[in-house]
Amino acid sequence: MASSKEIRAKIKSVQNTRKITKAMEMVAASKMRKAQERMRASRPYGEKIRNVAAHMSRASVEYRHPFLVKRTEVKNVGVIVVTSDKGLCGGLNTNVLRLALGKLKEWEGAKTGTRVCPIGNKGLGFMNRLGARITSQVTGLGDTPHLEKLIGAVKVMLDNYSSGEIDALYIFYTRFINTMKQEPVMEQLLPLSGEKLSGGAEGVWDYLYEPEAKAVVDAVMVRYIEALVYQAVAENLASEQSARMVAMKSASDNAGDVIDELKLVYNKTRQAAITKELSEIVGGAAAV
Repeated sequence: MASSKEIRAKIKSVQNTRKITKAMEMVAASKMRKAQERMRASRPYGEKIRNVAAHMSRASVEYRHPFLVKRTEVKNVGVIVVTSDKGLCGGLNTNVLRLALGKLKEWEGAKTGTRVCPIGNKGLGFMNRLGARITSQVTGLGDTPHLEKLIGAVKVMLDNYSSGEIDALYIFYTRFINTMKQEPVMEQLLPLSGEKLSGGAEGVWDYLYEPEAKAVVDAVMVRYIEALVYQAVAENLASEQSARMVAMKSASDNAGDVIDELKLVYNKTRQAAITKELSEIVGGAAAV
């Protein structure tokens, strides 16, 4: 059995750890509220541009954007994986990376090439260890993601699609459901189709384009993809802060349980030591 001094040292160590996890829980709770507000603020724009793209995909204009044309054969696939830059957020990154790994193995079994764009340090490290072909990357987004940081990496994947180097583009991220639930999802970004877009666009109708359809459609399609990627990053960030708050609360509660158990052991050890000393005193007195 450990001595009383060792048990006191363990209790002190666990108490210090609980102070850290409690502070991290409070910080994550504060950041979570801001991240959720940012995510909810970006949703209306994403839904509106999704509706616009849905109408354009169903319309029969004189110009058909390459993003709307489905290719007969898929030889190479582009993958954007959104993860966090930091850990200590439960199984958030593990779940989305497991989903991505399963699809990568499926494509590998079908002899389909893959090119990866990781967003976040955790995804970048995982893909490097996996030996995946990384064409672009984004790290260090911080607590407030900015679109200008994402545009470069996204443009590389869009250029690869336009040049025919990849025939489809997918994105993996964690969708925010509520504070206690986050869901890893996979969405197809390219090629776009009316069925893949928002169901709110019904019927077949078109817009009036000025100065011409090609210039407007080209700009809208690129902005549409950028909006989807930004929305995915915002959802992932809100999920990250929620998962971190829950994980740190769980760690703090577990630390409290460990402290209670150690205190019980400490009291038993101290009582045993006192009893032993009394027995020795009584034994010595009886001998005299």
